[in-house]
Amino acid sequence: MKKLFVIILGMMLALIAACNRDQTASDGRPTVALVVKTLNNPFFNDMQKGAEEAARRLGVNLLVQAAEREVDVEKQMQIIENLIQSRVSALVITPSGSKEIVPAIVKANQAGIPVIILDTRVNEEALAAAGGKVAAFIGSDNQEGGRLAGELMVKALGGRGQVAILEGIPGHETGDSRMKGFRQAVSAAPDIQIVSSQTANWERDRGYNVFQNMLQAQPRIQGLFACSDLMALGAVEAIRAAGKTGSIVVIGFDAFSEAREAVRNGLMLATVAQFPSEMGRQGVESAALLLKGEQIQPEMTVRIELITRGNAEGSSQ
Repeated sequence: MKKLFVIILGMMLALIAACNRDQTASDGRPTVALVVKTLNNPFFNDMQKGAEEAARRLGVNLLVQAAEREVDVEKQMQIIENLIQSRVSALVITPSGSKEIVPAIVKANQAGIPVIILDTRVNEEALAAAGGKVAAFIGSDNQEGGRLAGELMVKALGGRGQVAILEGIPGHETGDSRMKGFRQAVSAAPDIQIVSSQTANWERDRGYNVFQNMLQAQPRIQGLFACSDLMALGAVEAIRAAGKTGSIVVIGFDAFSEAREAVRNGLMLATVAQFPSEMGRQGVESAALLLKGEQIQPEMTVRIELITRGNAEGSSQ
């Protein structure tokens, strides 16, 4: 009797495992997993909304998962590996680490699961060295967005002044590209000096603390470029606490609703919109095409737009 119970239990466990491995078994529809950096950021909430709209329209099961914090690369890797084990049909990922994501991509390749990358590029050298491949990259030109922000900063300051930068996570392609574009634009104005450039890890509270320290060390700062709106809004709070509201030009990046409101109210001069909902929509649409055996473009560029007080009211994600 005991032996029979063990056999039956083993069969039941095997059946459960088989069901978990086949994400299309329940209703015959493919399952696309969207793995974003975090769901504690409106940018990725908008990306999720776009993906959900496309999934409903196309009859695709959508799983959305994320780590608690954008800096938690290890947690994102664990999430992806679990999804590979459960045999999702396709993976759509915004990498928390451009290099760190490579081993997970290789595992997905080995499992025959197509990978589409959104927003943050994978390090091409690391991917090639590991023999990995992605089906497509969908994102905006972050360097161009940084350049637009830099040109506006130069204009706003009349080509003269002290400027600070709140960076993203060091070594991550998204923030590095934005900062590079900004620096290139500002370098054309020799009388503008970048007096401080530090990371705030994409986080609002870090943006507050880091910029508060910047202001104490460099009280003559006249302009700030933040590589994300969350950091910019944290800096706006630090500016208010220092009694300098209206005296420092703040430009952010992402253009989610609260940042647009800050632009309308004059707390920020501008923010760069890159339309994450379109990225999410195109990611799911591309995955659905791949699963039908159709070809997709290896690179798709999502538009960007500089949001200022003049167009903040009518523009939307």
